[in-house]
Amino acid sequence: MRNRRVSGQHATVDDENPYWISFSDIMSGLLVIFVLASLALILELTVTKFEVNDAIREIARAEQVRRDILWEIEEDLRKRKIHVEISDNHTVLRIPENILSFDNNEYQIPESLGMKETALEIGRVLYASITKEARWKYLDTIFIEGHTDRRPSPRHMGNWGLSTFRAISVWDYWNTNLPESMRLNELKNHSGSPLFSVSGYGESRPVQEIQETENDFQKNRRIDIRFTVRRPALEEFTNIKKLLED
Repeated sequence: MRNRRVSGQHATVDDENPYWISFSDIMSGLLVIFVLASLALILELTVTKFEVNDAIREIARAEQVRRDILWEIEEDLRKRKIHVEISDNHTVLRIPENILSFDNNEYQIPESLGMKETALEIGRVLYASITKEARWKYLDTIFIEGHTDRRPSPRHMGNWGLSTFRAISVWDYWNTNLPESMRLNELKNHSGSPLFSVSGYGESRPVQEIQETENDFQKNRRIDIRFTVRRPALEEFTNIKKLLED
């Protein structure tokens, strides 16, 4: 009788304690939480990996498009007997002075030696290559850059002004004389901003450091066309970095 009563009392205590959890139940719950947390981490890392890979692929594609444009322009102009150069790690199309020159301390494209016809051919080929297969989507800015030798110019603003005005002169000539269907000033980049910009560097970026002979000076007098490509925004890289660090 006594044993049965004690046993009955134990059964009553267990039934009346709804908060009783066994050790195995606790471990099972922790295991479920761990599995869910692991799945969430794997998913987050997978998404981050895809974002990183997408950013890398975007950069690689833009770099390839730039190389394609430069080599295509160089080849097309060579077929027209216009010999330009590709330089600065395949980012710049260099137009030497023997291809497009200016009179001494002048910035207007001269009538002599077919310089205007040469400038126009370069503009046509440039437009055709940029717009082919919508390549402009991968570009950020194309700079028309003027450069001089180290000898000072008597013009207003010196070599800085002379080089800038020469670049502007080429740019204006293209947009005045190219067919309306090929106007470079109407091209936009990936964000809808104007694709082209113009700048002058005077003698500050020589390709020939030693300038003693006329041939040395001539190498530095040039028009460069510099192509910069679209890259993922800094905010995108920052978000990816935060995900990797968390």
